[in-house]
Amino acid sequence: MERGYFKFLILFIALMIGVFQTNPLLAVRVKDIADVEGVRSNQLIGYGLVIGLNGTGDKRGTQFTIQSLVNMLERIGVAVNSRDVKVKNVAAVVVTANLPSFTKVGSRIDVLVSSLGDASSLQGGTLLLSPLRAADGKIYAVAQGPISVGGFSVGGAAGGGVQKNHPTVGRIIEGALAEREVPSNFNQKDSLLITLHNPDFTTVSRLARAINDRLGEDSTDPLDARTVRLKVPHRFQGKIVELMASIENLDIIPDMRAKVILDERTGTVVIGENVRISTIAVSHGNLSIEIKERVNVSQPLPFSGGETTVTPESDVSVKEEKARLLLMPSGIDIGEVVRALNAIGISPRDLIAIFQAIKAAGALQASLEII
Repeated sequence: MERGYFKFLILFIALMIGVFQTNPLLAVRVKDIADVEGVRSNQLIGYGLVIGLNGTGDKRGTQFTIQSLVNMLERIGVAVNSRDVKVKNVAAVVVTANLPSFTKVGSRIDVLVSSLGDASSLQGGTLLLSPLRAADGKIYAVAQGPISVGGFSVGGAAGGGVQKNHPTVGRIIEGALAEREVPSNFNQKDSLLITLHNPDFTTVSRLARAINDRLGEDSTDPLDARTVRLKVPHRFQGKIVELMASIENLDIIPDMRAKVILDERTGTVVIGENVRISTIAVSHGNLSIEIKERVNVSQPLPFSGGETTVTPESDVSVKEEKARLLLMPSGIDIGEVVRALNAIGISPRDLIAIFQAIKAAGALQASLEII
């Protein structure tokens, strides 16, 4: 009986050690925190015309819209004089898109259409054939199709109106057709660079160790806090896709610096898990001043010959909240910090001022960032 209980205890302790060392709730996949260098999207941009608008296009004085319309008509064999063109159903737009990695000729991608002139809405419009260029000046895709705005703008003759969302920007789902591929020799590489989204020496070391454990050999070389060089094993030569599929689903526990993020515009406070403070006493109180204005009217008696007089009167009251002095001992974790600060009934904006004061006192063992 005792021997069986002893075996059960040993098994339970080993299981708990394994749980605490590799907690699945803390682990994330490699594909969610890192990228392979060179495997990225490319930005495209182009200029085009949107037609079919219901009087919401660019105004008559928008010269580049008129010139673009005249040039387009001339290319299809219609000769017009720019001085005779007076339309309100056309708008000049800028077309942008992201060309995903490994895109092949004939693949379709989404595009974003944004008004360039003074059009009031792109609702119901159709984008004409627009070439999209990359930073090298080459055309990689062409876009065309009906625009989905997701909003509207309705106005009256007197100047009032109703607007929902942003009607001068729209999308065309799968509106661009890829015409050129980005050259890539990905499957012939003999080494890969894996880069973390957030640089950290501890995380990059854990990443290298996890890859070595999966491949069963020492194939990685951490270069800095962000990058790991992976030497492609001989058995994966020409099979880089299979190699990355086995690596990107590895679970590792990322580490991070202790940070407190403050947004004074919205009163948002984000506190990292590893934030610690030294022993410090915090007292927080509010001073409120209330001013009430009244007007007194003095009315003379009938036939007295007097005049009615108006005299202003102000009541000023000052209230100062008596706050407690709160002691925070050294080394407490984030949960205790939040509970302690909530105990004195502070608001998020007051919390910003308190954290700034704690940092100025040198008691906040974390970096303080204001965005």
